[in-house]
Amino acid sequence: MPSTAPSSLSPMPAQEGGELSALLAKIPTLVAEIAKEAAKRDLERELPFEAFRQFKEAGLGALRVPVALGGPGGSVADYIEMIMAIGAADSNVAHALRSHFNFTETLILTPNTAIDRTQLGRVLSGRLFGGAHTEQGTKRPGEVTTRLTKSGDHYRLNGRKWYATGTAFSDFASFSARNDDGEFVSVLLPVDRPGISILDDWDGMGQRLTASGGVLLEDVEVLPHEISTRGLNTLVGRHTSTLRQLHLAASMAGAVRGALAEGTDYVRRQARSAAHSAAETANVDPFVQKILGEIAAGSFAVDTLIRESARALDKTAELFGAGDPQALEAALIESALTTARTQIVASQIALAAATNVFELGGGSATSRHLNLDRHWRNIRTVLNHNPLLHKARVVGDFYINRTTTHLEEGKVF
Repeated sequence: MPSTAPSSLSPMPAQEGGELSALLAKIPTLVAEIAKEAAKRDLERELPFEAFRQFKEAGLGALRVPVALGGPGGSVADYIEMIMAIGAADSNVAHALRSHFNFTETLILTPNTAIDRTQLGRVLSGRLFGGAHTEQGTKRPGEVTTRLTKSGDHYRLNGRKWYATGTAFSDFASFSARNDDGEFVSVLLPVDRPGISILDDWDGMGQRLTASGGVLLEDVEVLPHEISTRGLNTLVGRHTSTLRQLHLAASMAGAVRGALAEGTDYVRRQARSAAHSAAETANVDPFVQKILGEIAAGSFAVDTLIRESARALDKTAELFGAGDPQALEAALIESALTTARTQIVASQIALAAATNVFELGGGSATSRHLNLDRHWRNIRTVLNHNPLLHKARVVGDFYINRTTTHLEEGKVF
């Protein structure tokens, strides 16, 4: 498969703040297009390049950019609602946008340098950002062996990254490395820079179309202005860490919506009542109705939890630049806790809902053509990005001892 999609994307004008409603109104049409052949794409492992082309053209990548910076001024709640909607059509597409919105969030909270303003211009023109920071084969997550070495007036980047989710669909990507002094740095490069190879070798059972595999970096030229420091425990880093986790949860919520929609369609179109059922057809079978009602209730509960977390993150974002460090610190802790509690509960509901889809019918419910199992596989794969057992322990430690150690790290706890 090609590592990047052909694109003739032309720059888009910055959105005016009053156009937020018009921008959000584009989402249902986009979602309907992404939903077409989603089950087939998963079966045939066809990367959704067309979905990302349409997303770029819609200008939705700039949703979070404030009006004061030339954007539409969408809230965290607007953005997360969009991710859930896209996730209902194809959770791969929703998930693969995570790096872009993490990058955008960092820019809008620290837009004070010429470099950041350049990147904001790119976001507003429709460009997408990806990246890969994790590596395989290290003793612990977060360890980096990729090297950035001085070479005359420029630098050279060499290494192999993993979990490059969304990078195959992006225009620019960031990569972590160690410089000649052993310092942790980040480089931001165009993905078509010679020496960058997007491998698309992700072999997970779920989220198969996120291009979450490796990136090979072979003697890639890096210019001085493309290098920056990278920290997770900064105030902005802590906020975006929580946002990244909520983005994953929103992708999961979308998959639950997808299971509900396709399960409903299956009952209406194909399912038969069981041999011993008193009902003539599946659609009037009380047990089928009960199961579908439970799936619908589960989807509603997951959505509600996600929205509550989004509101908490909106409060945090509003406090940046407000000049009240104590209020910001309290909001950072609260949003991290809220998202953690959401993930702990929503994970259980989501998995149960995606499993119960198969109670709606007999053997036909397992048809590969329907590919209903992709929702469970996708949810389970998304949940493996976060150690839920440790997350529950951290929340419990906070309630008992008011311990905030992991809540302040900016890492996935």
